Parts: sequence; structure tokens; C-alpha cells
Amino acid sequence: MKKRNYFLIFGLLISTVVVLFILLGYFWTPYDPMKMNGAVRSSAPSLAHLMGTDKFGRDILSRVMKGAGASFFVAFGTVLIGTVVGTVVGALTGYFGGWLDEVLMRFNDALSAFPSFLLALVLVSVLGPGRRHLLLALGIVFIPSYARIVRTEFKRARSQNYVKSAQIMGAGTARILFVHILPNIWPVLLSAITIGFNNAVLAEAAMSYLGIGVSPDEASLGYMLSDSQAYLSVTPWYALGAGLVIVLLILGVGLIGEGLQRKDI
Repeated sequence: MKKRNYFLIFGLLISTVVVLFILLGYFWTPYDPMKMNGAVRSSAPSLAHLMGTDKFGRDILSRVMKGAGASFFVAFGTVLIGTVVGTVVGALTGYFGGWLDEVLMRFNDALSAFPSFLLALVLVSVLGPGRRHLLLALGIVFIPSYARIVRTEFKRARSQNYVKSAQIMGAGTARILFVHILPNIWPVLLSAITIGFNNAVLAEAAMSYLGIGVSPDEASLGYMLSDSQAYLSVTPWYALGAGLVIVLLILGVGLIGEGLQRKDI
């Protein structure tokens, strides 16, 4: 009898709650996240403002709901770019090898030679602030890691019997790459995706914390943490609200990744 995979169960439960919280924030928030109200500034949590208000009287719960959506959007887009481009590059280099492998992987190594965070800072500085530019910059930074993982798996798979059988039966290259090999390496890639998602959440929060990620006029969890730093002794609930969502988002996805690696599902 197989044991219950509690890592996967709790990970899915936490992630579902956070995603529902984020989706709700796209359609409804208790207050306008950007609306200031000097009459209630720095108010403690209450029935009117469940997470309190900040120094400008803005409702923290509303800002956290919008900020969580921004963080999720950037992290999801970052992983999507890194996974799609990295998978294509890794599949081509791992399956064909030769000069194509040399050219693409040398370019991949050149990107990897720069510290990831520093490269992202340079790209955002060139592109300018904003969610889309941050997403693009982080997506580019994440490509090399996925390319290396996929290349290794495709290089190993091309000598397997099921690939040779597909070649003998006349299957096209695209079919062999993405119908025969890719599904067989999906478990490895999925684990890398969960790790990459958490790294993207932290990267977005860190860059917004430094003021070079999401624009200050947009709600962002990282920017909220930065903004609350000077007021921890007065309004500690400001930092707790944003920090809690980041922790839960990372914890949920991390537990899912851990659960997927376990064999006792």
C-alpha cells in the first residue's frame, strides 16, 4: 500500500488558497489599492481594514491582493519564457549535438558566466522599470539553467531504444523531440519548473525591494516590504501582510516540487 504524499497534498492545498486569493484580487479588492485616506493612516488591523493601513491610509489587504497578483504574473511569465526557450535550445543541442551544440551552448555559457541577479539588474536598467520589462529580463536570465537540464536529458534519451524505434519507423524530428522524448523527461523538467518559480518570486521581490522592478505606482510585494522597513516599529502589520503571502506562495510550490520527487505517491 502506497503512502500518502503529504508534501504534494499540503503543497496543492496552500497553492490553491494563494492562487484563489490572487485571482480574487484581479476582480475585487475591499478598497482601491492606490486610494489614500489621511483619516485612517497607520491604523491597526480591524474589521474595517483586516490588515490595517499604511502611512498614507491605503488598505494593506487590497494592496497585498494586487501585489500578489503582480508577483505571480512576473514569476509565471519568467518561468514560461525560461522553460519554452530553454527547452527548445536544450532539445536541439542535446539531440543533434555537433556544431549546433557548440554554437548554442557557448552562447548559453556566456549568459551563465554573469551572476544571475547582476545580469537581471543590467537588463532592467536597459529596458526600464515595469512588470513586462522585469518579466522579460528575468526570463532571459532563467533560460540557461533550463537549457542545460533539457540538453542533458535529451542527450541521454537519444540513445534509448524507443527513440531508435521511432527513427526506424520514419518519425519526423519534431515528433521525436516533442512527442516521444519530451514526455519522458517531463518529471525532471517539472521539478526544475517549481524551483525556478520560487526563485522568480524571490527575484521579483528583491528587485522591487530595491526599487528597480515593478514601478512604485503599482502594488508590489517587494516594494511594500521596502516601503514598510522604516515603519516596522509603528506599523509592523504592513510588512507581515506582504511577507506572509511571499512565504505561503513559495512554501506551496516548494512542497509540490518536493512531492513530485517522491516515489511514494
